[in-house]
Amino acid sequence: MSAQTELRCFTRYGSRFLGGLEEIVGRPYHRMLMTYLNLATGAARRVWLLGVIAAVGCVLLIAAAQSAVAAAGDAIPNNPARDQAVKIYLQKKFRIPSITEIQLGPLERTGIDGLYGRSVTVTNEQGQTARVVMFTNAGETKAIIGQLLDLEADPWGRTDMRMVHLDDRPTLGPADAPVTIVEFADFECPFCAHAFGELETLANSTYKGKIRVIFKNYPLNVHPWARTAALGAECARLQNPEAFWDFARYYYSNQGQITPQNVQQKIDAEAAKLSLDGTVLKACMAGKQAAARIAQDQADANAVKVSSTPTFFINGISVVGLPEGKVFNFVIDSELAKAGAHKASASAK
Repeated sequence: MSAQTELRCFTRYGSRFLGGLEEIVGRPYHRMLMTYLNLATGAARRVWLLGVIAAVGCVLLIAAAQSAVAAAGDAIPNNPARDQAVKIYLQKKFRIPSITEIQLGPLERTGIDGLYGRSVTVTNEQGQTARVVMFTNAGETKAIIGQLLDLEADPWGRTDMRMVHLDDRPTLGPADAPVTIVEFADFECPFCAHAFGELETLANSTYKGKIRVIFKNYPLNVHPWARTAALGAECARLQNPEAFWDFARYYYSNQGQITPQNVQQKIDAEAAKLSLDGTVLKACMAGKQAAARIAQDQADANAVKVSSTPTFFINGISVVGLPEGKVFNFVIDSELAKAGAHKASASAK
């Protein structure tokens, strides 16, 4: 088997064995790495077993390469600047809150010409540790960690949000904020409920005046009252923009008490409490305008490949699921620093 054939084999099947870090049982980034490598869930075990079946030939090759890395002891001279660049890339790529959680082993030759390997160890705040071998070229401009990575590309993997309709939507924060967070959410989703409190704190306190939150409805088919709730909140917004956030807060705080049978009654009661016109609200919910806007939000979600809730785009940087720890802060702070650098550069000209 030639080196090129081996690399194609690894690229095609290796991710099923070592684990794609971006989409595993709906959990984000380095928490998924921990789950996948430690086989912490039944779903992960099933994925792993399927990967073993598909990748068995490549696994033997990979194991041999890893053994060669360990046995050869033929380390490449240390390059601190390059090591730091790799850490920064991995931190952004996998949304790891602190660069101190990433440790790199020495870069060493493998048994395959032109292929080098080094260990990558990630330790989270709970003390959980996961270790993989990252395979690279000599200059460490390309890497494989369950997938082929281009270390010269933007590690954030930004999504072009120009195709997404953002006008006339529920918003928190100033329109000229340097950071825009677009959230696709479902009112019946428990993770969205938890994220809602965090978003309000970010917009109204931690980063007040610096971020803008735009809400997009993405009611899932598996949630029977989510679409009705979305219609109610949207029609409330059309009467009073602030009422949308009151409805969102109500839904998320009372998910356990809302059912498909009583959701309209709950909407009517909340509308009365907020002094909205109940007759107008019901007519809006039965009409086409609000329904069309929700359908547009769903189409936008599909266009940017949203498949679960909540999904956030922070200046186009996707954060899927409920981020753990300081992931939000890390991404927002990075974007604020970038905006500050651009502003300083523009002022100097």
